[in-house]
Amino acid sequence: MSFHWRMTFGMVAVVDDDISVRKGLSRLLRSAGYDVTTFASGEECLAGMRSVEFGCLVVDVHLGGMSGFELLQKLKESTTPVPVVFITAHDESVTREALRAAGSPPCLRKPFDANSLLTLIQTSLHAD
Repeated sequence: MSFHWRMTFGMVAVVDDDISVRKGLSRLLRSAGYDVTTFASGEECLAGMRSVEFGCLVVDVHLGGMSGFELLQKLKESTTPVPVVFITAHDESVTREALRAAGSPPCLRKPFDANSLLTLIQTSLHAD
């Protein structure tokens, strides 16, 4: 069944500037049957998206360089927008306001429950 999902929805990308988060999420998602690619920055993700189609992105809000919100805006401007699930260690009012301004994409606060992330990814993959 997960093979069918990969063929239908492409890969899940993890975009986080913390290598331990990228590795941990990659292991989690692979153990759940997803194909995973990781990126250390928003810029790296955009460059990688030129050659691979992703079904969902898991993006840290606070990246070095381009922020997660800036990456989301670039994705919205593209011809093939991709669902985004945000993750953040910062539950600040400015972050919550930025999430509302971005259309209230799903967001989990680190540390988060693995099942919560997997549910949000699956929901994103099946959204129209």
